[in-house]
Order: sequence, then structure tokens, then C-alpha cells
Amino acid sequence: MLRFLWLAAKGSRLRPWRSRYLLWRIETYWGWHAESITPAQFRQFMWEHRAELLRFLRWAGRIRAN
Repeated sequence: MLRFLWLAAKGSRLRPWRSRYLLWRIETYWGWHAESITPAQFRQFMWEHRAELLRFLRWAGRIRAN
């Protein structure tokens, strides 16, 4: 689970709202344009969807383990 987060934020680990991959995922999930997502919107998305994101991370961890 943590490995996925580490890899997904590559190059932007201290500033995950700049991660191209994470912005792309928010864009495809929420419909916002990745270039216009602000750090505040990123944090809002993470807070509002934290249960879904945790479920996804658990799933990704199980897939990675197999």
C-alpha cells in the first residue's frame, strides 16, 4: 500500500499535488482538468474521498502482493 503511494508520487513526494500521475487520476475520477487543480482542491479531494482512496490502496497492495 505504501509502496504504491511512494511510486505514484515519484518526483513530487513532498508535494503530491504536483504529481502528474495523481493529478491525472483525479482528472479521470472527478472530471477536473489536471492543469487547473490547486493544492487546496487536491487536499479537499483526498479528504472527501479518503475511504475510497484507502480501499483502492488496499486493493493495489493485494494486487502487488500476488
